Amino acid sequence: MWTNYINATSLEQAVNLLAEYGDQARLIAGGTDLLLELERGVRRGVETLIDISRVPQQDEVTLDEQNVLHLGPLVTHNHCVVSSLLRQHALPLVEAAWQVGSPQIRNRGTIAGNLITASPANDTIPPLMALGAWVTLRSARGSRRVPLAEFYTGVRKTVMQPDELLAEIAFPAMKASQRGTFVKMGLRRAQAISVVNAAILLDLEADTVQSAVITLGAVAPTIVHAEEAQAFLIGKTLTDETIEQAARLAANAARPIDDLRGSADYRRYLVSTLVRRGLRALREPREQASVPENPVLLWGQAAKDAPSPASAGGGGPLSPPAPIQTTINGRPYTFTSGHEKTLLRLLREEAGLTGTKEGCAEGECGACTVFLDGKAVMACLVPAPRAHGAEIVTIEGLAQGEQLHPLQETFIRDGAVQCGYCTPGFIMSGAKLLEEKPHPTQDEILQAIAGNLCRCTGYYKIVQAIEDASKV
Repeated sequence: MWTNYINATSLEQAVNLLAEYGDQARLIAGGTDLLLELERGVRRGVETLIDISRVPQQDEVTLDEQNVLHLGPLVTHNHCVVSSLLRQHALPLVEAAWQVGSPQIRNRGTIAGNLITASPANDTIPPLMALGAWVTLRSARGSRRVPLAEFYTGVRKTVMQPDELLAEIAFPAMKASQRGTFVKMGLRRAQAISVVNAAILLDLEADTVQSAVITLGAVAPTIVHAEEAQAFLIGKTLTDETIEQAARLAANAARPIDDLRGSADYRRYLVSTLVRRGLRALREPREQASVPENPVLLWGQAAKDAPSPASAGGGGPLSPPAPIQTTINGRPYTFTSGHEKTLLRLLREEAGLTGTKEGCAEGECGACTVFLDGKAVMACLVPAPRAHGAEIVTIEGLAQGEQLHPLQETFIRDGAVQCGYCTPGFIMSGAKLLEEKPHPTQDEILQAIAGNLCRCTGYYKIVQAIEDASKV
């Protein structure tokens, strides 16, 4: 893992640090991809992490006078989901962000990081490609603007240089005459990598298509346009026959491979299916129905409207002997070891708080859910030094002395505790939900625990316990 960790206080400082440390340094914001790559040895030779996650005012979505939307490099997937600007002017991106991972992942993972990972199965790339997005890359040498269509050179390959930072994502806001949507097929309802995904953007005048963009993910080494289908749709109305032919033509653009998630033939079939569904949704229109009006974020009331915390602890290194100073469950802690670990291991091994469990260490199971500066996150995907200057709550901090949290009590009473291994994560997700929505619907409960897996008998008692706690 890393040996040096630096909290950057500005993007200027970050690019200067990249220039100083060269190939041995990597930027980290959400880290939901980078930490896994470091753990698996995919990123070798990385000795320094430069944390930009608390650089002020970089998590904002703005609309300028030229009707161009701008996303800072720290805009997370959940920032997209709740952005009124994006819901009004870039709905396909909102739909894609809503389908990424789980609430805990969406609270940490950034749109910029999703683009940089450069997997053709990543969900936010097709809608941004369809919207005509570009990125601004910044280094100590200067800045350059790169159209997203020219950003990718292959699977997990981009034109970025080691000393560059993705400083901004921008794209034109959708016009009043445009409709757009994003559709995806995964192997499960949540925490699913796309088998195939598609973004569709139409400009309609009196129900006649004036222009069409269809971008496809997970069917080629990079995101591709369904050019035949796009050309076919122009000048036509969205009849059943038109939609059917466009769906067939879209499948011709796919050049998929066989892998664990699906065969090449299955993916071609899915392309036509998803394009058909997307075009029907735009015809009716019912694309807005895919994202809840008030989605579950697991931010809680305290953090929901608050800006991101300022860069705590200054811009100095946090490698030994500099201590990690943090607050856990309302108590101050100082750690002189554990700098090279994840937050999960720091909590368990340095702090001795073993209630937070390690199930997968990949952000898949939710057993390590904790609250970081008020938001639910997967502790296995957070570097330990990120705790410096932060406020953390673990399962041990929910009870008030001998008085259990109401959700802990209903878990016991309703028999929701089974083997118990996943229980801390479920309770943390459920408790943050109840803070955010004191009387959630059953669908909102399911949204909240979408990132938590139970391997015993099922979820009925868990859902019941959260419902019963909301009545206390």
